[in-house]
Amino acid sequence: MTHGMRADTHPPRAGDDRDWRDTATRYALLPLRLFLGVTFIYAGLDKLTDSAFLKDSGAGSIGDMMRAVRDSSAIPAMVDMALENPVAFGCAIALGEVAVGIGTLLGLLTRLAALGGALISLSLWLTVSWAADPYYYGNDLPYLMAWIPLVLAGAPVLSVDAALRGRRRRRTRDDR
Repeated sequence: MTHGMRADTHPPRAGDDRDWRDTATRYALLPLRLFLGVTFIYAGLDKLTDSAFLKDSGAGSIGDMMRAVRDSSAIPAMVDMALENPVAFGCAIALGEVAVGIGTLLGLLTRLAALGGALISLSLWLTVSWAADPYYYGNDLPYLMAWIPLVLAGAPVLSVDAALRGRRRRRTRDDR
């Protein structure tokens, strides 16, 4: 220790453990962004290209699925609303998943995309997977929880959001 500074307060140097930890911390949400982005794009495209899903009734249809979960859902009124036009509801969910996935992968309006993903997951948990017993057998609740860090932190690296933030900072600094 010199000049009254604690030994652990020195600035990080290249190769320093702190440098590695700082880098790991900045990139910690990237695997979650990639997983959720790819998964939601896949889920949305799968729904949009499944001819059985986008039907009012029949095996594998959104209509039959919603009728099957109606009485076991936490909020049957939500299911009733979806059943007014199940095909439009199915398209809205699928397009929402694709939009959320693209925004998450690109890191474009990441917090908004993550909020959309969280709301989609919440609505599916309260309707489709609510009756899963025990609760951890349902997959929508873990997805809901996975979106929360991205709602809070956004996409600080390797994202359109970070590039725009850096550009604004440079422009502000140059204007001074």
